[in-house]
Amino acid sequence: MSPAVYLSLLVLLSCQQRTSLGSLSRRNQARWSGNTTLAMMSQSNEDKCDLVMNLNASERCAFVRNTSDCSMEDGFINYIKVAFCLLPANLTPLIITLCIVWLLFLFLILGLTASKFFCPNLSAICTSLHLTHNVAGVTFLALGNGAPDIFSAMAAFSNPHTAGLAVGALFGAGIFVTTVVAGSVALVKPFTVASRPFLRDVIFYMVAVFWTFLMLFRGTTTLTETLGYLGLYVVYVLTVIISAYIYNRQKNSTNSSDQNAARVPAEFHSSDSSDDDPCMLDGSIQHEYESEYRPLLPYTETTTQILLSALNPVDSRKWRRRSWRWRALKVLKTPLEFLLLLCIPVVDPDKEDKNWRRPLNCFHLISSPLVCVLAFQSGIYGEYMIKGQFPIWLLTLLLGLFLSAIVFCTTTNDSPPKYHPMFALLGFVVSAVVISTAASEVVSLLHMLGVVLSLSNTVLGLTLLAWGNSIGDCFSDITIARQGYPRMAISACFGGIIFNMLFGVGLGCLMQIFKTQSFVQFEIEGLLTWILAGSLGLSLVLSFVIVPLCRFHLGRPYGIFLLAFYLIFLVIALLTEFGEIHIQKI
Repeated sequence: MSPAVYLSLLVLLSCQQRTSLGSLSRRNQARWSGNTTLAMMSQSNEDKCDLVMNLNASERCAFVRNTSDCSMEDGFINYIKVAFCLLPANLTPLIITLCIVWLLFLFLILGLTASKFFCPNLSAICTSLHLTHNVAGVTFLALGNGAPDIFSAMAAFSNPHTAGLAVGALFGAGIFVTTVVAGSVALVKPFTVASRPFLRDVIFYMVAVFWTFLMLFRGTTTLTETLGYLGLYVVYVLTVIISAYIYNRQKNSTNSSDQNAARVPAEFHSSDSSDDDPCMLDGSIQHEYESEYRPLLPYTETTTQILLSALNPVDSRKWRRRSWRWRALKVLKTPLEFLLLLCIPVVDPDKEDKNWRRPLNCFHLISSPLVCVLAFQSGIYGEYMIKGQFPIWLLTLLLGLFLSAIVFCTTTNDSPPKYHPMFALLGFVVSAVVISTAASEVVSLLHMLGVVLSLSNTVLGLTLLAWGNSIGDCFSDITIARQGYPRMAISACFGGIIFNMLFGVGLGCLMQIFKTQSFVQFEIEGLLTWILAGSLGLSLVLSFVIVPLCRFHLGRPYGIFLLAFYLIFLVIALLTEFGEIHIQKI
């Protein structure tokens, strides 16, 4: 979602806020004034942090400090306290402006991590495991993209009152990914989707949405249903793997029969092989490029030169060719990219040396585990002490130093070791943690903006929370499409949200069942939840009908249609939230 859209939404909602706050403040001024009232409010079980906007500006900081609902667990920074307690009340607009700038910086972190580290390591893992793009999309890419959604859903299910909101947020994220992200992929890289995988993914997702709809309609779920709900994703992954295996066998048998038949010149062959495996095509081009520009005389770089060149994010040849706008943006991104290069290894299977940088890769064995420990779940394990005495980050540091010393002493600068593909797995995990951490900060920041703009929990889950949880999906899938892998991106659009819904709802319900030893109850918050479920089901049905009619070609008209569908849905949902659309009681 573009930052300009966020700014436009803020302007529109701020206008609505100003029209409603006047009457609210006059009606509740007597109730909320005074320190005694604030103390009573902080002791009430019905406290909600969004009530802070009903108070006078001088009382908001005390309310935020004394209300447990304002103590945000996700994210490193409590943005609500920053908004109301960092500076005087008359400077709140300045704080909001700085938070929006920080939001744009978080977008930059997500984009760089996805394009420069997450996607190359994913491609290397798929190459090492000989996975097809469809299998990679529904496994590794879905796992990396689904971390924020899973953690958010599990946290929401810890409270029965927010269980329905968690489902609504997952529905909202599903609509966003299947319309905005999938439409953006079609706009960026028009292509012909694989027919059977596309129909398979849409059918499984419709089954998951219908199952969730039944759970919401009944208002409860049992342990057996929850286990079956989780088992549906296992069946989905097995179906993907088995279908990919059958397809590869048929492809190999076809190739062998063609070789036994009369030989046909290569230029008359179909281009399906290059479409199915663009890594092979890119690798051959890269190999020819490196062979042409390889120096005639051998040149050996020292360890220091290898380290300095590996940490230089600026390509001098690109710098000379690019425009001044690209150079200005590169100057802004260089410090952040330098820090990411220090923490995340990248394996490139298309290069002759697989991007092996011995001194930097050895340092990654120290920095990457530390980043995972200090950043995972907003640094909750950074303060964890083993038996109350030994910090876990120090143990991680010592183990990293030990492994780094072994690798440095047993390898050379010229050739990568046999276990070099393991660095791709390490880079994938670290980049997924960084994306998850940045997305959690985005969610916390957007939650603060929702409180400031007096948004309800329902519309917050529908818009800001769903957008925040889908940012990783958006950047990763669009970047993969731009790099020439639109089939993997479209598989991740459906495979990722199937994973998010089934595991987010399933694990959340499972934890709640074992915690309370009873059924899970869903509290539905009005008409908007059913609009969410109906809109998601309608978008899937339309894609299930329209894409085969277009002969499975996802072009720009289809992308524009999906974006228009989401815009119409968003307008209807907001009108429903603000009471313009409602069901009259008879």
